[in-house]
Amino acid sequence: MSSRVLALSLMAGCAMTTVSLALAQTSGSRPGGAPPAADRSLVSQVFTGGTVNDIRVEGTQRIETTTVLSYMTIRPGDPFDPERIDESLKALFATGLFGDVVLRREGNTLVVALVENPIINRIAFEGNRRIERENLESEIQLRPRTVYTRTRVQNDVQRILDIYRRQGRYAATVEPKIIELDQNRVDLVFEINEGDRTGVRGINFVGNSHFSDGRLREEIQTRETAWWRFLSSDDSYDPDRVNFDRDLLRRFYLEEGYADFRVVSAVAELTPDREDFFITFTVEEGERYKFGKVGIESSLKALDPKELESVMTTREGDWYNAVRVEDTITKLTQAVGDLQYAFVEVRPRINRDRENRTIDLIYEINEGPRVFVERIDVTGNVRTLDKVIRREMQLAEGDPFSNTKLRRSEQRIRDLGFFERVNVTTQEGTTPDRSVVNVDVTEQSTGEVSLGAGFSTTDGVLADFGIRERNLLGRGQDLRFGATLSGRRQEYDISFTEPYFMDRDVSAGIDLFRITRDYQDESSYDEKNTGFALRLGFPWSERLRQRLYYQLQNTSISDVPSTASIYIRDQIGSRLVSLVGQELTYDRRDSRLTPTDGYFLRLTTDLAGLGGDARFVRTKLAGGYYVPLFGDGWVLGTTGEVGYIAGLGQDVRLNDRFFIGGDTLRGFSTAGIGPRDLRTDDALGGQRYARASVELAFPLGLPEELGLSGHTFSDVGTLSDIDVDDPNVVDGSAIRMSVGAGVAWRSPLGPIRFDLAFPLLKEDYDEKEIFRFSFGTRF
Repeated sequence: MSSRVLALSLMAGCAMTTVSLALAQTSGSRPGGAPPAADRSLVSQVFTGGTVNDIRVEGTQRIETTTVLSYMTIRPGDPFDPERIDESLKALFATGLFGDVVLRREGNTLVVALVENPIINRIAFEGNRRIERENLESEIQLRPRTVYTRTRVQNDVQRILDIYRRQGRYAATVEPKIIELDQNRVDLVFEINEGDRTGVRGINFVGNSHFSDGRLREEIQTRETAWWRFLSSDDSYDPDRVNFDRDLLRRFYLEEGYADFRVVSAVAELTPDREDFFITFTVEEGERYKFGKVGIESSLKALDPKELESVMTTREGDWYNAVRVEDTITKLTQAVGDLQYAFVEVRPRINRDRENRTIDLIYEINEGPRVFVERIDVTGNVRTLDKVIRREMQLAEGDPFSNTKLRRSEQRIRDLGFFERVNVTTQEGTTPDRSVVNVDVTEQSTGEVSLGAGFSTTDGVLADFGIRERNLLGRGQDLRFGATLSGRRQEYDISFTEPYFMDRDVSAGIDLFRITRDYQDESSYDEKNTGFALRLGFPWSERLRQRLYYQLQNTSISDVPSTASIYIRDQIGSRLVSLVGQELTYDRRDSRLTPTDGYFLRLTTDLAGLGGDARFVRTKLAGGYYVPLFGDGWVLGTTGEVGYIAGLGQDVRLNDRFFIGGDTLRGFSTAGIGPRDLRTDDALGGQRYARASVELAFPLGLPEELGLSGHTFSDVGTLSDIDVDDPNVVDGSAIRMSVGAGVAWRSPLGPIRFDLAFPLLKEDYDEKEIFRFSFGTRF
């Protein structure tokens, strides 16, 4: 009589979970194949009938027997049940801890034979020259001391390939290898062949008649390969970027009034030499529409739609612009919310007249669903504390849900600069009127070590060093040390800023500084300032921010030659300045660095005299307005500033006065206008000034990625008033004016600017400066 041992086994690495039979017998076996049909019918018979007296676990090394048994659904004392045994088999495999699982019956004993997956001892990368090891490690999911499985390794291989493809290296290959160690451990090595970068040889458009290929190439992110793009990856083929380009094209046409526009296809074809791609976008432009009747309808009681017409950016007769429609919806939602309507929904109702090519637009304001924020979950932050992210949220648990506040919160988190990626999504909570907000972030490096070099007409050759951590200990604190050295200026400073002092929206900081400046060319003296400052800032509203500060510094004037003005020689020595001040700023610019739209106002007031040797009050008022013109890259900017300083019981000293010229009034050298001692040609500064500038920035018609733009400008200014009664000291409030033009270049090595300015209104004693050049970078 032949003996049979029937076992259920589950092998790791199968494409899908399967239950296979391993039937060993003294005769009639079929090596490598399935058991005979007659034998398969014995499965239920073998695992049916009788009671499980004992469960014996074999093959474990690290994992405890009790752990194995906890995953199983069958226990000693239970009857043999094929379904429960099958569930136990699948549950054991689903843990990912085992490469092979076999269940077999020996009498009334259930034997569980296991092969444990090894533990990863170390992960290494070989062949990666273009991407740092730290970047690869942050992308993969496997880590040392985790369980090795073939599926996880293949997933990480795909992640590594995705990184290289985002850099345009489609020829990259990754081969994982393992090195077996003792105690069921392995070293995992990813052998990488990075391959050559796959560029974009040409970008073509089919179906476009209203805009040229060159104009459309400027609207998309992908660029054709060129030698000057060596610091950019936009000229490498990336299918995700091409999909993004489809959206950019659609957005561009919808802004220009082509409401029926669609991208039919975007095809990438490999060149015959297999080194580059040709990308072809096929489009249907459709007809161009104008806005027809535009209005507002509201179902909310006591809400007069006429009160909201002023916030609309869409006007009858204008070319249709989908971006303006979205902007109007956002502004209407915010305006209605400001009127204390917590739950509103604004929807555009569109009626398209194809014959007259107009689009009637009605904004319907209805009561939205009453949804509250149930919970805010923050994930992905390994180093940054949860509270640093949560304090940027304009929504809190229990608040009425608002899409406008949600999007604004997402932008505030991005503006921190701590994260490479920020994704804010929502999902339904425990009840339909509850919403869960998920904030998923990917952290990026916030430490900076910078070295800089540059040249400017004011300071000459300069060097710059800085070390900074913008997210100290994950608390959002900013710590910086900096040093700047040039032929005319040496500056050292240490600053620390706590953006949320005492867990409130109040920024507090301290600065320590030592600054030495050479004013020999302008006024025949050197100035040295050493001291510290305390800062406190808080918002009155989203756009209005207040800053208060206290500054204590020792300032000295030295190295004054005997040929200098007597009014400078009289001020040789040092004194202590104790100063309190405030700065109030209202800012509606779209960008603080490169504004293209909006305006700002800033009022600064200083009072010196709370201790120290100096007694004065100083105030400055500045503002600017920016408006886009004609098209992309055309920006008209106007700025203006006035200031006044008055001594309190004493004359205003030299190093407290205002100096105008150079960057503040082009066409005139630094400290080139204002009161001056004609005997020595030394600038003495003034107590009252005003200046303004109008500048038009415009594209030069060159590829945008070259970073070249032009500008024309006109500057006006005046500087006067000095506590000196001397016929050899000129002091007048005459207006100076200059006009000029220049070129700005965002070069790979840093910003470079060339300006030519010609004074039109000037005084004979003014110091002129026709050409001005500046260059600076950090690397």
